[in-house]
Amino acid sequence: MSDSGPVLVGFDGSAAAREAVGWAAREAVNRKVPLVLTHAFNWQPPVAAAGWPPGVAGAWVPTEPLGEEPVRRAAEQQLAEAADQTGKRWPDLDVTTTIQDGPAAPALSEQAARAGAALLVVGASGHSGLSRLLLGSTAAELVHTERRPVVVVRGGDPEEPAQAVAAPVVVGVDGSPTSYRAIGFAFDYAARHGCPLHAVHAWSDTPLTSLVGTGAAEPLGELDGANVGRIADAHLGEWRRRYPDVPLHFDVVADRPARTLLDRAEDARLLVVGSHGRGAFRRALLGSVSHAAVHHANCPVAVLRGSERDDET
Repeated sequence: MSDSGPVLVGFDGSAAAREAVGWAAREAVNRKVPLVLTHAFNWQPPVAAAGWPPGVAGAWVPTEPLGEEPVRRAAEQQLAEAADQTGKRWPDLDVTTTIQDGPAAPALSEQAARAGAALLVVGASGHSGLSRLLLGSTAAELVHTERRPVVVVRGGDPEEPAQAVAAPVVVGVDGSPTSYRAIGFAFDYAARHGCPLHAVHAWSDTPLTSLVGTGAAEPLGELDGANVGRIADAHLGEWRRRYPDVPLHFDVVADRPARTLLDRAEDARLLVVGSHGRGAFRRALLGSVSHAAVHHANCPVAVLRGSERDDET
């Protein structure tokens, strides 16, 4: 895996996938790398649908079960059309397509590894999703298992708005190895896109109101500038020295990390989180903060898992 590798985006013809393609294309242009549109073809006959092919206006209803080849040809056509539209929208972008057989999440992971992709992008939900509010199974599986950065695109795909530069990148900071990777990703993204970075460290999973009367709320609420500065340098110092031109705001908050990050990311350009569970099952579980982010954020969410070495420690 290399930072100079292509951006790979999953495409299944759904509206969410088309939004993901738009986000991925802009990111590939910014990184000056190719874009790979990948369709995971998982044939499961018979096809039973109200309209087919999916996502096509004026779709017709087949009178008998469809064979694999017509479905594959339709998928190939949709993929080619998406690539053509993307190429016309970003004429300097190198766009290629691939079809990978198998269930979507492992197929996308396999193709990303084969392509040496630096980034894997998916929509928040595909054809199987009930609504934009639900996280699709492909996105959910990838953020649990994929080692390379995964971006789950939420909140639509508008043209690059004038105010986007002012919208911050928000990153969660907790001192873990995955948080360290997330901070680096966030600084790099903010530097390349010319936008500010808002780093947030939340003290506890315990609601602030439950600390009243315990003696804990008072010192947490009265951190002075020197203490906040020391915390910031411990967590962010190395990356701040690497990216001195990125405007940085750092918050230390006595509240639940998930709620705090979702609040800070309400108008964000991107939310970046590290993914790690707790205890003996952390390799299989998505941490509560990253779980909340990919399910509820109003903006695209980048999820970074730790390395295999981190899992062993």
